[in-house]
Amino acid sequence: MEFEPWMLLVFPLFFGMGWLAARIDIKELLSESSALPRSYFQGLNFLLNEQQDEAIEAFIEVVKVDPQTIELHFALGSLFRRRGEVDRALRMHLNLVERGDLDEEKRQQALFELAQDYLKAGIFDRAESTLASLQSTRYEKEALDFLLEIYQKEKDWLKAIDISQRLTALTGEPHGKETAFFYCELAATELAKKQMDAATVHLEQALVANPQGVRATIMLGDIALAAGNALPAIEIWKRIEAQDAQYLPLVAERLLAAYRQSRNEDDGITLLQNYLAKYPSIDLMNVLFNAVLQRDGAPAAYKLVRDELRVHPTLLGLDKLLEATLLEVKTERRADVELVKNLVYQRTRGLAMYRCKRCGFKARQFYWHCPACYGWETYSPRRTEETGGVV
Repeated sequence: MEFEPWMLLVFPLFFGMGWLAARIDIKELLSESSALPRSYFQGLNFLLNEQQDEAIEAFIEVVKVDPQTIELHFALGSLFRRRGEVDRALRMHLNLVERGDLDEEKRQQALFELAQDYLKAGIFDRAESTLASLQSTRYEKEALDFLLEIYQKEKDWLKAIDISQRLTALTGEPHGKETAFFYCELAATELAKKQMDAATVHLEQALVANPQGVRATIMLGDIALAAGNALPAIEIWKRIEAQDAQYLPLVAERLLAAYRQSRNEDDGITLLQNYLAKYPSIDLMNVLFNAVLQRDGAPAAYKLVRDELRVHPTLLGLDKLLEATLLEVKTERRADVELVKNLVYQRTRGLAMYRCKRCGFKARQFYWHCPACYGWETYSPRRTEETGGVV
């Protein structure tokens, strides 16, 4: 591109326009800053110095002087809620909701914040009605998430199922796993009332929602066995291997009981031995140990544990091996073996735990719903030593 003389006139013009724009912006900024109350800058200074209490009081003064500071209202309300001052947060957000000059978008935001205040305060009925009013707004997804949380806390499983289905329709994200557990909870309620047919319907609905749902399969087998149908119960529980084999130890005792009820214990022991070979597990081994001890005696039980320990060495397995040894040991050596077993047992008490994969909470029994973080199916069915968990 060739240089033209007229370009000499353009460059000074551009520089002049830039200088003028900067002057206008600075004047506007200074004008806005001078319009802000002094308390506003004091509040900022307190925040920078991590003096939250003083900052809040300064910002409250700003709100009193200039009620139009909407964003500051929201910021203060959220800060109150985080600090546990729910009453002050409620007053702040209620004041916003009741203002007649608030546009619809800000009013929806105020309602969403108010609903969270109600949740924090444990006022679930008001939280529910406020969240329900946010349907078809930009806050609909978050509102449905909070409603799902409420219905789970209230154990209103039918409403929880409805919200899960609405979330799937809204976002396209699958909620089948959660929905299946809600159906299982409904089934458990029916089982407590001895309503076996109604419970079975809910469990079948659970498997439609999540075909890999092991809990529903376990419960269906329980219903069959309770009705005296041992063979159907066995076939139901066998499906768990295809669903998720790591859950087989949870039904090992049930399977053995069903085989005994059908007068075919040998086949049951053989099945569990096959499972143990393919899916090593402390709990499977414990069930087999007791079954073999009862059927074949102490030497066979000892051999079972010793062989398994050689392939999969664990302290939990060693404890069981020492238990088997005590059954055969001579009287003069028994005290020594008991001493070693007690030492190992003290160490293994902390290892024979189930651990939540989400929050790390440990428990001696298996939970489908973590009592600490309320996650569904977050517990591994394997003990902490088997999963490498640190005690």
